[in-house]
Amino acid sequence: MVDKIKIDVVSDVVCPWCIIGYKRLEKAISELGIEDKIELEWQPFELNPLMPEEGENVREHIAKKYGASPEDQKQSQERLSQFGEELGFNFYYFEDMKIVNTRDAHVLLDYANEQGKQTELNMRLIESYFSERKDVSDREVLEKALKEVGLNADEAMKRLDDDDARYKVASQENYWQSLGVSSVPTMVFDRKSALTGAQPVEVYKQVLTELLEQE
Repeated sequence: MVDKIKIDVVSDVVCPWCIIGYKRLEKAISELGIEDKIELEWQPFELNPLMPEEGENVREHIAKKYGASPEDQKQSQERLSQFGEELGFNFYYFEDMKIVNTRDAHVLLDYANEQGKQTELNMRLIESYFSERKDVSDREVLEKALKEVGLNADEAMKRLDDDDARYKVASQENYWQSLGVSSVPTMVFDRKSALTGAQPVEVYKQVLTELLEQE
């Protein structure tokens, strides 16, 4: 009997490469037919932990943070849209798109993990942000997402005003950063090895195959 491979996906719900990386990992798992041998958990990483409540225009933010020109950003968005399309995911970029604070989203993802619905909520939040032009820092948007995946929205939303729940997320973020995670997505396999960035499907297949052989 093969033990399960534990995969920790360190990511943020407003990180486009995180959904590309996850979709490629998912494809690798599916092509190998090893869905029953994988235990996957999403771990929190805030790209912009100090982002104010009102958020910031994506173009202005990326220009300021990375020095990317409007042309560079346009090309990057087109490339992401193409990769997304190949994987069945729709990126719907628009002029007034904002980068927002994601601490509340991560608190709710921790709650969803306890209920066995973490991946469902994470996917719903990513789709809300990238495909449906929604503000995933807006509590009404968050509450709707919880209901859409069948979670107890009243119970979950109380966590957002619970200091312990918020501190837990911050502690988890600090833990992964203390291990050297400085960019996302980072996929950690059995807490022993890691891949950073959205790797090709074949790379994930190779790593998973080697891990299964070791088991």
